[in-house]
Amino acid sequence: MGKYFGTDGFRGEANKELTAIHAFKVGRFLGYWFSNLNSGKKSKVVIGKDTRRSSYMFEYALASGIAASGADAYLLHVTTTPSVSYVVRTEDFDCGIMISASHNPFYDNGIKLLNSKGEKLEEEVIEKIEEYLDSETDYIPLATGENIGCTVDYFAGRNRYVGYLITLATRSYRNMHVGLDTSNGSAWMIAKNVFDTLGAKTHVINNQPDGTNINKDCGSTHIEVLAKYVKKNGLDVGFAFDGDADRCIAVDGNGRIIDGDIIMYVFAKYMKANGTLTNNTVVTTVMSNLGLYKALDELGINYVQTDVGDKYVYECMMKNGHCLGGEQSGHVILSKYAATGDGLITAIKLMEVILENKTTLAELAKDIKIYPQITKNVRVDSKDAVLSDELVLEARDNVAKELGSDGRILLRKSGTEPVVRIMVEAKTEKTCRDCIDKVYRAMVDRKLVKQ
Repeated sequence: MGKYFGTDGFRGEANKELTAIHAFKVGRFLGYWFSNLNSGKKSKVVIGKDTRRSSYMFEYALASGIAASGADAYLLHVTTTPSVSYVVRTEDFDCGIMISASHNPFYDNGIKLLNSKGEKLEEEVIEKIEEYLDSETDYIPLATGENIGCTVDYFAGRNRYVGYLITLATRSYRNMHVGLDTSNGSAWMIAKNVFDTLGAKTHVINNQPDGTNINKDCGSTHIEVLAKYVKKNGLDVGFAFDGDADRCIAVDGNGRIIDGDIIMYVFAKYMKANGTLTNNTVVTTVMSNLGLYKALDELGINYVQTDVGDKYVYECMMKNGHCLGGEQSGHVILSKYAATGDGLITAIKLMEVILENKTTLAELAKDIKIYPQITKNVRVDSKDAVLSDELVLEARDNVAKELGSDGRILLRKSGTEPVVRIMVEAKTEKTCRDCIDKVYRAMVDRKLVKQ
């Protein structure tokens, strides 16, 4: 990860860590870079945004920079991250930009960059953008005359994405009562349109964005809100999205939360039965629950682990030809249909499994037992010092031996904060807390915890 761009773009508090000037310069570089690659042909960059108040500021700053460097900026306006990925890869764009801080609060924002395949932009290009952001001189020439770019309102691109989603459904949703929590974010119109078109009795909450309420006590990061709503209203199923709708967490008719791990289990079982689970393998991250692995073992399905981040999941899938992967947080990637996590595709494909099996989500998920999982974030002076300390590692290893096959411990550093995370899974929450405390005490004894 670089100075500005992490695993999921350039993110920070709007006009503090991430300013309109940053956005303008990112646009300047992208317009220049792709114009040069196209050797005279007018370059095209497509931009989407979520519902944060600052997203409008960043949209026009990026578009101005792109046009000033001689490329054209196509504006999808409020839309989802997966829709930008879809439009880029299907409509001959050089690059895609999504303005969103995903599940973060409204005062944060971010710039996510996608290449012409709809995948995360290559690291070597990101490095050049960062060099330009830090440069004291503006060495990129301004376009003049007929070479200056323009902006284009491009609602048609978003509409084509909606049409694509509708084609993915295998059956009508008639008589299905579906709850949708759109997190006052990017999916606030799209989700209802899709489910209504497919015939569902759609019940939507948190679909009144005002620029400051995105993710506020709603959506996939506050799934308990939808869980209560589904159970209270006797709905068949519910789906909650995050701010840019690349995540989906589901709720069954009993109000049980069906997170990304359980969703992957349901998909894996269904796909194996249908002969569509390529390589008989699911790609997970190190944070996936032990219960998922035990359930996959029961089914005879293989799995691999990557670092945390859907970027790493997708890279592993592409490198090895796997078709299913994701994260506990609800980033689920079905590579046959998308090049990124797509909350709406996840929901549509879960509906397929439910309807094709003529059953309920509760029944599909009943055989997976999720272990209690607790994570303690410890602020430290040096993450590397903690992860190389002999006594801390000894405490971790002792806990691992104590847990055996009935649990696990993971000690890892945050990629964005001066924090080391101690994660423990076990049969009970008390065991989790006791095991975390043993490792934490070792860190304190070695004076590694920040005072």
